[in-house]
Amino acid sequence: MHHFSSDGVDIAFRDFGAGDPILLIHGFASNSQVNWVSTSWTETLLGDGRRAIAMDVRGHGASTKLYEPVLYSLAAMARDAAGLLDHLAIGRADVMGYSMGARIGAVLTLAAPEKVRSLVIGGMGINLVGGHGHEEEIARALEADSDEAVTSELGGGYRAFAGRTGSDLRALAAAMRGQRTAISPGQLAEIRAPVLIAVGSEDQVAGSAQRLARLVPEAECVIIERRDHMLATGDKRFKAAVLDFLKRRP
Repeated sequence: MHHFSSDGVDIAFRDFGAGDPILLIHGFASNSQVNWVSTSWTETLLGDGRRAIAMDVRGHGASTKLYEPVLYSLAAMARDAAGLLDHLAIGRADVMGYSMGARIGAVLTLAAPEKVRSLVIGGMGINLVGGHGHEEEIARALEADSDEAVTSELGGGYRAFAGRTGSDLRALAAAMRGQRTAISPGQLAEIRAPVLIAVGSEDQVAGSAQRLARLVPEAECVIIERRDHMLATGDKRFKAAVLDFLKRRP
């Protein structure tokens, strides 16, 4: 595990292999190990001759835990991602994000288009625009005194996953509240990088991949059949689609 400072926030990351670099940004309550290493994503990318750089988003994994929602804006997390590329002297990289990581990747692409060769949006469809509307419900579940005190099924699911990944629940609650800034259709229309959108057919979190693809000029989408938000992450069809996309992008 490596570390660098992003405006005073310690960001942990893993750096594997050589070749064309791809920056990997994990989902909410996950981390680089769970999202990218344990699913064999890094192994797959290394086998394709690529350099895989997987960061722990602030508040997650081995990165600094913060407890103020304002410190978890999508803009701040995108700056962390851009800063990591600068730290590694990488001028331009492919970027792949899953769920929350896809939102960060989209904001990075808008804020620093010169750094993003292509963008893979995994586990996020039309709900990339404006979020899913349950942020406060999830945050309250994460802050509850005990599992038994949680009355929300949705919030309970997030809390259970956070427990399995060994996450700091209070930091996650702040992170959930801090990400409410909307990404507008007009902003998405400004993206000029090639974009692949990949969503499981049973995903109840992401929203429609096809509706999102219609908002992004250079987007294509793939539906991972019989996979939900969690199971799509490491699916071999998702991996095959990404490798094919990376081979075809300019």
